[in-house]
Amino acid sequence: MTLLEIVDLSIRFGDRSVVEMDRLEVDRGQIVGLAGESGSGKSMTTMAILGLAGTVGAHVEGSIRLDGQELVDLPQRAMRDIRGRRAAMIFQSPAMAFNPVFRVGRVFSQALVLHGAKSRSEAGELATTALRSVFLSPDLLNRYPSQLSGGQLQRISIAMALALHSDLLIADEPTSALDVTVQGDVLALLRELRDQKNIGILFISHDLAVVAELCDRVAIMRAGRVVEAGPTDRVITQPQDAYTRELLAAVPKIAVAGRAS
Repeated sequence: MTLLEIVDLSIRFGDRSVVEMDRLEVDRGQIVGLAGESGSGKSMTTMAILGLAGTVGAHVEGSIRLDGQELVDLPQRAMRDIRGRRAAMIFQSPAMAFNPVFRVGRVFSQALVLHGAKSRSEAGELATTALRSVFLSPDLLNRYPSQLSGGQLQRISIAMALALHSDLLIADEPTSALDVTVQGDVLALLRELRDQKNIGILFISHDLAVVAELCDRVAIMRAGRVVEAGPTDRVITQPQDAYTRELLAAVPKIAVAGRAS
């Protein structure tokens, strides 16, 4: 079942076009990769999905539907109800999700209260359950962000999406700042969310090796346009577009071979 559907999306700054996307879909229980080099339009696409493109002066046209609801031109009051609760985001730098002067538990609880928890006590119980679901001790809620590793903060960000029962998780380069071992743990957790929680995940990355390992489908972006899209195995092993072949040529061969085998 289609969860996120983007059709004829156009993002412009004045007369300058930065994204012209014909179609992109994410189904429930599916991880879709959006891959391409820096400046290809990946992050602007995610900002448009979350209703934030206007905050940097961009004009958005077209259709972005989340579970059938049109998001383009939706009033900000309505978008605030969607961001975090129905569509959550985890960032390349997980510390961005937390205020450094507050303990992690306070930030977590505030998000839950904002989106429906009846009290801080209930929010604390939900946060505890969510941390255990991502294999972290609830004791971490008493620490400041600076006292936690990047991997711990990233998993706490994922736990927040779980606690809010988000339908769509947008992961913007979520493993690029982590070491290889921790990266593998986060990717495994994303797979578990797909398989057990039926969450749809839009995975933003410039790293085709990670996309090949994780994603069910992939769309390749260049200069604001999707130049190739399809099942990941097909795109990785039988690329049709010259740009896709260039990206694959830059991937260590062992990583691509590992997916194909």
